[in-house]
Amino acid sequence: MPDLQTGTRDVLSQFRLEGRVAFLTGATGHLGQPMARVLAGAGAHVVLNARRQDALEGFAAELVNGGNQVSIACFDVTDENAVRIHIGKIAEKHGRLDVLVNNASSGRPGAIDRATAEDFHQAYRVNVIAAFQLLQLSLPLLKESGKRTAGGASVINIASMYGSVSPDPSIYGASGANNPPYYGAAKAGLIQLTRYAACHLASDRIRVNCISPGPFPAAKFLERDQEFGNRLSGRVPMRRIGDPQEIQGPLLFLASDASSYVTGANLAVDGGWTAW
Repeated sequence: MPDLQTGTRDVLSQFRLEGRVAFLTGATGHLGQPMARVLAGAGAHVVLNARRQDALEGFAAELVNGGNQVSIACFDVTDENAVRIHIGKIAEKHGRLDVLVNNASSGRPGAIDRATAEDFHQAYRVNVIAAFQLLQLSLPLLKESGKRTAGGASVINIASMYGSVSPDPSIYGASGANNPPYYGAAKAGLIQLTRYAACHLASDRIRVNCISPGPFPAAKFLERDQEFGNRLSGRVPMRRIGDPQEIQGPLLFLASDASSYVTGANLAVDGGWTAW
């Protein structure tokens, strides 16, 4: 009979990331911060990316004070030259990149009658093109890490439930959080890019997966419309909105060797929203 206790310990150890390097875009954002915390807490050296130096420095100091290993990379992910420079710095300093998390996103609320072509261009630049360029320029490091780790290197793209289903316009009210047509279109593109890369990079032991968060509204939107949270919750099978910390478990699973046989997946973290 197998030793169940030993087997459990072995499985739990697969979630650890000691000695590994993770690069996280959008690290100071609403979901980016809990992502950074769980990667660092699991033992990885996390390179934090965002566009604001002051926000990065403040967040990095908080993590370092908690005993974590982090460094910062302040640049806009749509700047291909900056991406190339900072990936080069990771190569020089660490010689490896084990986990790449494409979390950066941008855009403004909107609707069909107010959307512009430039809104679509910007959404695709940030959510699809930048994610592709980060992956492409990181390939040599990811391939090297794929050889070194039991579960291979891991790329995680952060999409959205609105890459799979349409927003319900009746729930947004005066919250100002109205989801625009270009956001979901770009996230759908990111989901497909995930599938394509997963199939084409599997032989290099690079796993590529996607997380599609559901309703994780920022506090400012809930404050603008006191009933917005209730309307959102009523649309979710679990009858509540998500806590940002609930993104941590799914992210760590996909980043670690615990998901060594998982690639090309789109993991919905949405309380069942897309299961209706």
